[in-house]
Amino acid sequence: MNTTDYYTQGTAAERWERARKFFDAKEYTLAAQILDDLVAEVPDQVAARLLLARAYYHSAQLGRAETELRSVIERDPVEHYARLMLGRTLERQGRHEEAGPHLRMAAAFAGDFGDA
Repeated sequence: MNTTDYYTQGTAAERWERARKFFDAKEYTLAAQILDDLVAEVPDQVAARLLLARAYYHSAQLGRAETELRSVIERDPVEHYARLMLGRTLERQGRHEEAGPHLRMAAAFAGDFGDA
C-alpha cells in the first residue's frame, strides 16, 4: 500500500478521524490532503470544510483557506468561527479593510457587542 492509499482508504468517518489526528498533531498539510477528498464527497458538511479551511490557514495556504471559509459562510451565514477565521485570513494577506466587517460580525455573533 502506498501512502496515497492510506489517506483515501476507509469510510468517511475513518478518514475524518484520521484527518483530525493529523490536524491535532499539527500535520496540517496531511490533514488537508485527507479533508480535500472528504469535502469533495460531502460538500455540504460544514464541519469538514471548516477543518479543511483551518488546515489550509495553518499551512499558509491562505487563498485556499479563504475559498473554503467563504463556502462555509455561504452554507451557514451565522457560523461565527468561520467569520473570525476569514477575517484573520484576510488580515494575513494584508487585506485589512476587507477583514474588518467579518471580524465585527464574528464578534457580534459571539455576543461581544463591544467590538461590533
